[in-house]
Amino acid sequence: MVQGYCVKCKKKGVTITGAVIHTTPKGGFMAKGTCPDCGTTVCAMMSKANADAALAAGEATRE
Repeated sequence: MVQGYCVKCKKKGVTITGAVIHTTPKGGFMAKGTCPDCGTTVCAMMSKANADAALAAGEATRE
């Protein structure tokens, strides 16, 4: 499961709902989705290995 930090709720390890993997301009990977508690957009930076694993497991989609 793709997890991130919700700035509005101030909670760590929030499971990102509807995660979409984006590629940053510098070549990194970022998962972007919504917080299940408050609905705010949550982002999480990730490595290529973690991004590929999330895509393979069906936990996220590609931009």
